[in-house]
Amino acid sequence: MNKFIVDSSNIGLRLDKFLSNVLNELSRTHISKIIDEGNVKVNGKTAKASLKLKEGDEVNIEVPEVKELNIEKEDIPLDIVYEDKDILIINKPQGMVVHPSNGHYEHTLVNAILYHCGDLSGINGVIRPGIVHRIDKDTSGLICVAKNDTAHLFLAEQLKDHTMSRTYTALVRGVIQENSGEINLPIGRDPANRQKMGVTRSNSKEAITYFKVLKRYKEHTLIECRLKTGRTHQIRVHLSYIGYPVEGDPLYAGKKYDSLYKKGQLLVATSLKLIHPTTHIEMEFNIDLPDYFKEVLNHLEE
Repeated sequence: MNKFIVDSSNIGLRLDKFLSNVLNELSRTHISKIIDEGNVKVNGKTAKASLKLKEGDEVNIEVPEVKELNIEKEDIPLDIVYEDKDILIINKPQGMVVHPSNGHYEHTLVNAILYHCGDLSGINGVIRPGIVHRIDKDTSGLICVAKNDTAHLFLAEQLKDHTMSRTYTALVRGVIQENSGEINLPIGRDPANRQKMGVTRSNSKEAITYFKVLKRYKEHTLIECRLKTGRTHQIRVHLSYIGYPVEGDPLYAGKKYDSLYKKGQLLVATSLKLIHPTTHIEMEFNIDLPDYFKEVLNHLEE
C-alpha cells in the first residue's frame, strides 16, 4: 500500500494525473485500471479517476501483484516482422483473436507468442500479457508486443500521448468525394447491442480518425486511415456512421448488402511507427496488403 498526502502544488489536480506524477514506474493506463478496480482510496473512500484533489487529502493506492500466467503456450506459426530483447512486431492474420476471452481461451495470438517468447510483460495481467494495443479478430496486420514491463510502460505512454502512429488500409462501400478528412466523433458502447460500439454522447470517449483516399472504384473507395485515438472498433464505427462502411464488415456494414468478401472486414493495419523503448530511435514498420485483399481489388479493377 502506497500513501501520499496532497500538498498545495497539487490542489485541483485529477486523481489519475496526480498518481501518474508520483508513481513514475506505472503508466497512466495502468493507473486508470487500478482506480477502476477500486484499489485507490482518498480519505478512506474509494475514488474515481476524475476526482479533483484538495490540500491535505490522503491518497492510498494498492497496486495488485501480477498473477502468474496460466495461459497455455501453443506452437502456432507467427509472421514476425521484427524482434529484439524488448519488442516483437507481428503481422497478425485475419481470423486470429489477439488475447484470450470468454469462448476464446486457445489459439489466440497470446498463446502463440508465449510459446515463442517464453515470457512477456505482465502489465496487462494474466489474460493480456505483453499486449500494448490490439486489433480486431478479423482485422489483419501489425501489432506490437512488449517483452518486459519497462518496454510496455514506455510504449503505453506513446499510445497515450499519440506519438505511436498506426495506419490502416480499408476498402469501403461508396465513393468518397473528399480526398482527405477528419472524423471526430465520440464512441461508446451501443446500449441496444453490447457487441457493438457506436457514435454517442453518453458514456463515450473522444475518438479521432484521419482518412485519405488512395483510389476510387465504381462503387467503392480504397482509403488509408490513421488513428489519433484507439477506441474499440473505431475505424469501423466511424466509417459506417458517415455512410461508408468497411466492405465485408459483419457488424457495421448492414445485412442488406451482398458483400464482395465473406470472411470479415477488409481492413488491414499496414503501418506502425514507434520510438524504441531502449534505443529511443524512431522505427517504422510496413507490410503489403494480404492476398485476400488484393484479390478483391483485382476483381474491382476488372
